[in-house]
Amino acid sequence: MDGDAAGAPLGYTDRIRLAGAPLPVISPVRFYVCGITPYDVTHLGHAATFVWADAAAAVLRLAGADTVTCRNVTDVDDVLTRAAVERGRHYDEFALEQEYLFGRDMSALRVRRPTHEPRARHHVWQVVQLAAALLAAGRAYERGGAVYFRGCDVPASAGLALDDAERRCAEFGDEPDDPARDDPFDVAVWRPSAADEPGWPSPWGRGRPGWHAECAAMALGVLGAAVDVLAGGEDLAFPHHAYQAAMVEAATGVCPFARAQLPVGTVRAHGAKMAKSTGNLVLVSDLLRDHPPAAVRLLLLDRVWHRSWDHTAAEVERAAARLERLYSAAGTTTASPASVDAVTAALVDDLDVPRALGVAEEEGGEAARLLLRTLALA
Repeated sequence: MDGDAAGAPLGYTDRIRLAGAPLPVISPVRFYVCGITPYDVTHLGHAATFVWADAAAAVLRLAGADTVTCRNVTDVDDVLTRAAVERGRHYDEFALEQEYLFGRDMSALRVRRPTHEPRARHHVWQVVQLAAALLAAGRAYERGGAVYFRGCDVPASAGLALDDAERRCAEFGDEPDDPARDDPFDVAVWRPSAADEPGWPSPWGRGRPGWHAECAAMALGVLGAAVDVLAGGEDLAFPHHAYQAAMVEAATGVCPFARAQLPVGTVRAHGAKMAKSTGNLVLVSDLLRDHPPAAVRLLLLDRVWHRSWDHTAAEVERAAARLERLYSAAGTTTASPASVDAVTAALVDDLDVPRALGVAEEEGGEAARLLLRTLALA
């Protein structure tokens, strides 16, 4: 063994906890961050997912690990196609415009560009290959130009009752009442396309990928058969992430697909999840007009990452005030090595940002500066 490596400090890579369980890591740590469907502007709920994923990767780097992040763009999706048609635009052109607006908001919030940013339209052939692999493994069947993944066991694996699982599948457009399927929990890997819908050639005819299969194929194509962290909003845990993982595991035989998951808590406004349909969106661009980007970022991070919460205007003001106190604390020279270690220990312990903030604000100095650097607040 090389002498320098043998004597090098381990850092905190063996002390990381995520989602309540130990996650010792070996570099590089592979993040798959479930990205956007680029059909609308970025709201605070979207931003929470991407800011937390960015912060988690930063904490792992602080612990001594290298990170590789893949954040996809779902630019083949019926929701996107409908939104483009409503605006008289081609879906490709419309998606690129929305991607630009999203990227502008992420840059303002100091979210690092991912290492890889695959787009679904560039991975259609991988979806075709995935469908063929699932057919060969007996985990899918072809019917009427569609390929369906056999998913009857996915709700139980996700710990959901069947009625709850069926409701969630219907909410996300998985059509559990489709009579063409053998089971309500079978989902489309490949779907036939009408003449006015996006489509590509396949062994089963012209068609397009299913949503869950897109993320499965992009993860496989970029990061391989397994990832260390699968990040996304908690509302995507089922059905999307559950089916993504089930497809990859069925096609490759590698289990689990994700060593840990980061399902970020939902942001609500006026008591309901932010959604265009309810008209309660709080847009990132609107917040950034009136508040410093670091204050908006701290608003998202100063809480338990997996808990849902209600946004109010007063919360942004509190975040801005706390940020100023942290800046003042960082200007002092009073922090001890123990306080620096305490900040790091809190962050690697399941991303306990509130505890780390408390130490940094009280101790100041290098402890506060370390926190501000790690969380990209300065």
